[in-house]
Parts: sequence; structure tokens; C-alpha cells
Amino acid sequence: MIKKALISDLEPLYSITKSCAKQMIENGIFQWSEDYPSKKILQKDIDLQQIWKLEEQGTIIGIIVLTEIEDHEYKDVKWLTKNTNNLYIHRLAIKPEFQRKGYAQKLMNFAENYALKNNYSSIRLDTFSKNKRNQKFYKKRNYKKLETIYFYNQSKFPFYCFEKDLNEKG
Repeated sequence: MIKKALISDLEPLYSITKSCAKQMIENGIFQWSEDYPSKKILQKDIDLQQIWKLEEQGTIIGIIVLTEIEDHEYKDVKWLTKNTNNLYIHRLAIKPEFQRKGYAQKLMNFAENYALKNNYSSIRLDTFSKNKRNQKFYKKRNYKKLETIYFYNQSKFPFYCFEKDLNEKG
């Protein structure tokens, strides 16, 4: 079941992001760190009602942020669609022991259906340049790789922007 996260979910959400960060670091992917995503960032996501949780048998196993707020790092990106009515995805995470079982697909299906139902023109996101698995995941879902941006508080390596035009047929 996918539903909005509540403030009472903060600890399990934080635990998921910490375990995912640890797993990525162990695999040489320095996308998330000890400082990101912080508990404060997750609490803000909850306060803004933009974070969704995926539960299986009463346990939160995944999260996704869906927001209309454009990060300032995105300002100069040449997107496929106009800079109006876009949905941004952040912090897609699945507990490591539940990965590779289709749960990320489930959250992305939810996000894309949410975007269509709410008449967004596109979905935008970024993923770490060293995370080949994520890049393949988004390309398979027909997201187009665009420009490179940097989040210097996270990594010296770039992040790639992706966008899916929801009005494009095919």
C-alpha cells in the first residue's frame, strides 16, 4: 500500500535512507552520505506532505518524494517541456533487503499515475552519474537523459537530469 507518510513515520523513513546510503557506499556509489538525506530533510518532506511510503504487511519498505518544488540546481537545465506544471521525484529508496523485487517499479508506477491523474506535463528527476543501475532503470522507463548538475554537499561527481514528457506518445 502506498500512502502519504506521517510525522510518526520519521524514524522508519530515516532508517531506510541510512541503510540505503550505507549499502551504496559499500558498493562504491557515493550518492548519499552521513549527512544526506538528513532527518531534518525527511521531516520537511513530511511537513510539506510530499513524501509517500510503501508498506508491506505493516512495515515501511520504501519511500518516494513527489513535489512541484524545483531545486535551484535545476534552474539552468534545458528541459524537454516548459517550466510549468512539472512533478519532481526525489529520494526514491527501498530497504536493501526488499530491493530487486519490483518495489521501486511499484513506486515509479504510482508516481507516473499520480502525475497523469493530476495533469502534470512531465516528471523530472536526477540520479548520480556513478549509479549505473539507476540510470538504466530510468532509461528503461522512457526517461530521457539531459544535462549534468552538481550537488556539491553530496558529491564532487555530477548528477544526470532525466525527464519524461507525459504528453509524448509512445
